[in-house]
Amino acid sequence: VIQPLLVRPLDNGMYQLVAGERRWRASRMAGLMEVPVVIRDLSDHEAMEIALIENLQRKDLNVIEEALGYQQLMEKYNMTQEAVSDTIGKSRSAIANSIRLLSLDEPIRERLISGDISSGHARALLSVASESARLALLDTIIEQNLNVRQTEALAKKLQKTKYDRKTPPQCEELRVQLANLEDSLSSYLGTKVRLLHNKKKGKIEIEYYGDDDLERILSLIGKM
Repeated sequence: VIQPLLVRPLDNGMYQLVAGERRWRASRMAGLMEVPVVIRDLSDHEAMEIALIENLQRKDLNVIEEALGYQQLMEKYNMTQEAVSDTIGKSRSAIANSIRLLSLDEPIRERLISGDISSGHARALLSVASESARLALLDTIIEQNLNVRQTEALAKKLQKTKYDRKTPPQCEELRVQLANLEDSLSSYLGTKVRLLHNKKKGKIEIEYYGDDDLERILSLIGKM
């Protein structure tokens, strides 16, 4: 045991384990009869705060558990993001980005916890104002195995779209699909592509720069 366990004395003459439960359990499994211990007089408030901070420093926490821990420190112990940052040893921006994940829709949080999407995907989804559009984009990420950069590009296009609360979810899903198609065509053709769509008709705009560029694009289209 490299780091001593932390305990506090109780009125009944016993000691309460404050920090080091995993070290204690591992020591028992190893058959150790003694472990190094530091004894400190701590109030209930101090003991709970230390236990929560140690729990946050575990490596097996999922990102939502981590964010909930930061939020609990701030709400329960009146800590600022700067104070949490100093205590945990992470940057203030990392703490802020973590807490932002708690505002995600439940289906997105579940996918994040399961590992189907990363924190980078989740932060890109947060930038989309409409819930229906966020969930539609989530489905696109999963179905097409989009990376974070592709997700950010689609989210950026969706940010420019004005949403009406009465807009049917399937229309917002179509916007996500069109944005994804624009991105794919732009990547394939190596130039800006816009899809203009309405209920009855639409058109595709492909930018080119000079005759040589036009020939290049036509050649690529012929191979599609």
